[in-house]
Amino acid sequence: MEAAGRAQAARDRVPRIDPYGFERPEDFDYAAYEEFFSTYLVILTRRAIKWSKLLKGGGGVQRSMTVKRYIRKGVPLEHRARVWMGVSGAQARMDRNPGYYQRLLQGERSASLEEAIRTDMNRTFPDNVRFRKDAEPCLQGPLYNVLLAYGHHNHSVGYCQGMNFIAGYLILVTKSEEEAFWLLDALVGRILPENILGAREPVQGQHRPAAGALQGATAGAGL
Repeated sequence: MEAAGRAQAARDRVPRIDPYGFERPEDFDYAAYEEFFSTYLVILTRRAIKWSKLLKGGGGVQRSMTVKRYIRKGVPLEHRARVWMGVSGAQARMDRNPGYYQRLLQGERSASLEEAIRTDMNRTFPDNVRFRKDAEPCLQGPLYNVLLAYGHHNHSVGYCQGMNFIAGYLILVTKSEEEAFWLLDALVGRILPENILGAREPVQGQHRPAAGALQGATAGAGL
């Protein structure tokens, strides 16, 4: 009974939904999690202080051995979007191409691309409360936009099943459609091994340039 009481007390203290909106499973061990986190919190706090000092001033994230070492140990949630945007090159690409993301969304339509993306909307993170239709706001709309824009941006990839989970997580981290789009571009176009999505059958958009050419490189190419 004493163990059961401790477990229930931990369940009452630990949120049922994590910081990104994922529901903890029914068999989640709240007591073990609380015990682990009470110790790990000291490490996270120390790490967060170091990151805050490193990023003080609001400038861009510059690659360095210090940044590399910090990243390997983990980026705090509150700094994750900014660090990912900086070290991936996504921030630089976005800054060089203002308005490009919106032009992709306003460009020519592709029924096959749109249908393929819509099919996967309800399959994306069913255990995340922010992607459910009754959520306010519901992240299915931003997710659809990011995937549609990327399908028009990178015709050689278009849309493949599984990209919805990558883009969905990027939206959870950045809380920004446009930043999620540019991070997806960095991951698929430059960071992940070439043709990693080749095993899946892509659904492509219209093979016409988007309104306003991408500055600095062709779509999907390196920096």
